Order: sequence, then structure tokens, then C-alpha cells
Amino acid sequence: MSTNKNATIRYQALDKCFRNPGEQYYIEDLIDACNEALLDVAPNSTGVKRRQIYDDIKFMQDSKGFDAPIESIKDGRKAFYRYIDLSFSINSQQLKESLLTLSRFKGMPQFEWVEEMKARLEQTFHLKTEDNILSFEENPYLTGREHIGDIYSAIVNQRVLKITYKPFKTNKELTFEIHPYHLKQFNNRWFLFGLNSEYQNLTNLALDRIQEIVNSKLKYIQNSNIDFTEYFEDVIGVSVNDSLKPEKVVLKINEELLPYIVSKPIHGSQKLKKDDAGEALIELQLQLNYELESLLFSFGEKIEVLKPEVLRTLIANRIKKMNKKYLTCE
Repeated sequence: MSTNKNATIRYQALDKCFRNPGEQYYIEDLIDACNEALLDVAPNSTGVKRRQIYDDIKFMQDSKGFDAPIESIKDGRKAFYRYIDLSFSINSQQLKESLLTLSRFKGMPQFEWVEEMKARLEQTFHLKTEDNILSFEENPYLTGREHIGDIYSAIVNQRVLKITYKPFKTNKELTFEIHPYHLKQFNNRWFLFGLNSEYQNLTNLALDRIQEIVNSKLKYIQNSNIDFTEYFEDVIGVSVNDSLKPEKVVLKINEELLPYIVSKPIHGSQKLKKDDAGEALIELQLQLNYELESLLFSFGEKIEVLKPEVLRTLIANRIKKMNKKYLTCE
């Protein structure tokens, strides 16, 4: 049995003692309680020593442990231990952290039960999960998230959807009958990938441009040839062009930016190299698309595209256009 498992058993035994209002647990009692718990699951256990229990109490009190409100109460020359708040439990603390994580999935398909469960658990275990200690990257004001549940259900139950869609570049609404296959999130936006019934090709629709979704009467065509795990391997983002082959992209990286790029790679194909002058270069192997162009542009002067020439030109042209807008600035 591993040390980690032994520690978990001890913490649980101590937790039970600290929140028992009818008993006073001195250090010897805590040692006995831990040894009894360990022997139940590991008869060959050699038991725990006094020093170990003191270390466990210190860990449980620490914010890196359970932040447990343990107090030591003097009783003559001895002291017993208990929680200041007898409603506290390390299990409730762990449950609270789990609820905080789950609550971030509000509105997502298959997570409709989270809010109800959260309320029930808070009432039963006196949990308070209002503290915002965990944040995910998201845009709470983005439209289209309300469609996720319907689309997810259609994918699982293999239903064709009739979607009214309004692209960015036109005010005209379009109608698609889509055999939905995959939902993907990128840059805080959600995208649906599915077979377009009219053109028999894979279509990518942004959920925030969807105006209406209704069920279609068409028979669902299953996805039999696209592995979406591999589908996005050669791109950044969601724009995949089946007719394009991945290209080698070479970037010169500013020394200040290099640690960030190393710790958060631009793409899975990223390789770090050096040029003849000893300056850092990054090599990537991927398709050229708008998302890659925009990502590189976001690094500003701290990154330079060396290859391919077509991508270098695209970035240069955007810089020229921006420069014209700011020529009046001193």
C-alpha cells in the first residue's frame, strides 16, 4: 500500500475524531484511531508514530492541505484536538472544490443536474461555494452556447438538423441541413462540424451565428471516415483545408518571448532550434490558415516569420496596413 494511500486513511481517521463532539481526543487517542484505521485495510501495517500525527495535523491545518480549523485545547498538562467548527469536514472541503469545478460547466449538455445537485449538497453539508477561486477562459456574453445541448443531443441520437445561419459577411440568412458529427471550442467560441446535405461535404458552422435549429426529416448519415482527433492535428484553430498540405513554418523568437513559447507551444509540431548567430528559432509543421496568421500577429514585434515566404508576406502586408492607420501618431 502506497504512502499516499496511508496518508489518506490517516486524514480520514483524524477528520472523524476532530468533528466528534462527544469525545476528547488526545494525541495518544489520535494515534490509536489512525492505527486502527490502517489495520482495517492493511493488517501488516507497522502503525504510525507520534511525530507523524503532529505532521498530519500541521498539513491538515495548512492552506495547501485542507485549511482545517483544528484547535488544541489545554487540559492540565495535556491537550486534546478538535475542529473549531464541528460542521467542517475534509470531505466537505474536497466536495466543495469539486462543485466549484463542476459549476463551470453550467449550461453544457449532460450537466443540467449540476445546479440542482449543488443546491442539495450545499444544504446537506453546509457548503458555501460562492468563493470564486477557479476561473476558466470563457466569454459569458457570447451567444450560441444555448444551442450546445440541442446539437450535442442530435449528435448522440443521430438526428439531422435544419439550421438557419447568418454569416458575418452578409445579412442574408442561409439554411443548412446538417448531419452533426463534432463540437469544438476554439478561442472561446464553439463550432459545429457536420455533413452538409446539399453539397455532401464537411461544413463548419460557428454557434454564435446560428439563428435557429429545428429537426430535419432527412435520414442521418453516420460519420464513417473522419477521426476528429486527427482532423485538427495539422492546424491551429478550426479552419481545415483538405486540399492543403502542412508546410514548414520557421519563426525567429525574441529572447523575452522565448520562455513563454517554450512553456506554451504554438503547436504540437513545435521544435526549438538555433540559427548561425545563435538566435532562437521555432519550426512548425502545419497548414497555413487565418488562425495561425492571427496568432503570430498577436505576438507583435517579438516574433518574425522567416518561412514560408507567402506567410511572411501576409504578415508584412497587415503590418503595412496598420502602419498607415497610425502614421499620424508621434
